Amino acid sequence: MPNLWYPKWKEARLQSTAGAALDGDVCAVLIDLGNYTYNAADEFLEDIPLAAQTGISTPLQSKTYAGGVFDAADITLVAVPAGPHTEAMALFVDSGDPATSRLVMYMDQVTGLPVTPDGTDIEIHWNELGIAAL
Repeated sequence: MPNLWYPKWKEARLQSTAGAALDGDVCAVLIDLGNYTYNAADEFLEDIPLAAQTGISTPLQSKTYAGGVFDAADITLVAVPAGPHTEAMALFVDSGDPATSRLVMYMDQVTGLPVTPDGTDIEIHWNELGIAAL
């Protein structure tokens, strides 16, 4: 499956809904596809079961938005606990509460994935053209 913007995020962005702007704390959650299947109706981080979440990044740094392309510095998830094989990730705007942390993008084509967490750092390298374009 190609990387996809979550439709509920696009709706929220078009309506200027609170918590939809990418200028807030955007984080990445690593996902075990044995416990999660992409669903276009998913809207918030709580829609991804905890059993599927294998690690969460700190907020993305050095974000840019030039020419309709969203980009940021590569990320390192530090000392991700040993866990299930991780094949995908999602970006979300972190509100501090999974019930209101809006899912932005589902990604299963990312350099650094798939990976099996083993207690070491996991590095994610964004495409040289940017994370995603609108």
